[in-house]
Amino acid sequence: MPDLPARTATVERQTAETTVRLTLDLDGGTYRNATGVGFLDHMLDLFARHGQFGLTVEAEGDLHVDDHHTVEDVGICLGRALGQALGDKTYVARYGEATVPMDEALARAVVDLSGRAYLVFEGDFRRDTVGDLSTELVEHFWWSVAEHARLTLHLDVLRGRNDHHKVEAVFKAAARALRAAVARDATGDRLPSTKEAL
Repeated sequence: MPDLPARTATVERQTAETTVRLTLDLDGGTYRNATGVGFLDHMLDLFARHGQFGLTVEAEGDLHVDDHHTVEDVGICLGRALGQALGDKTYVARYGEATVPMDEALARAVVDLSGRAYLVFEGDFRRDTVGDLSTELVEHFWWSVAEHARLTLHLDVLRGRNDHHKVEAVFKAAARALRAAVARDATGDRLPSTKEAL
């Protein structure tokens, strides 16, 4: 059985609008997230907890403008960290899916560590914000993750009335689907692809 390396990454991003430092451990650890956007911190905490990931994020952004740049850049950094931590993707399951309820809300996530960036997001929100997070940025956050991790991600809000519950169900479903996709088995296929590349 091959000796499989640790899967961690630290990504830093600095622009005129934000400064972000993110550390990800795909195989567990603690989580502590401080982005300045309280509801995003809550979503990142539960993403780490339900994905069983180690995750710390420190971000400072131009929140006097709005939350767009901070949320986008945290998504970019999370995507880059996922890609770096996965390395050559040897012995990963590749695919993962999860359907998660949050009271009356139900969300489904399906992921493929394909090497091809694509997001399909189907979900509507009634409110402009949940806490201090703009609901229009939920889709944008996940597009940033998918693009920079080079993965295919389908996210569907299947039902729900409470926007807080719907957003939370999306993040939990994505966490559990990614947990399944990054799971590795040193006795399985080295790369689950007929192209021998992901």
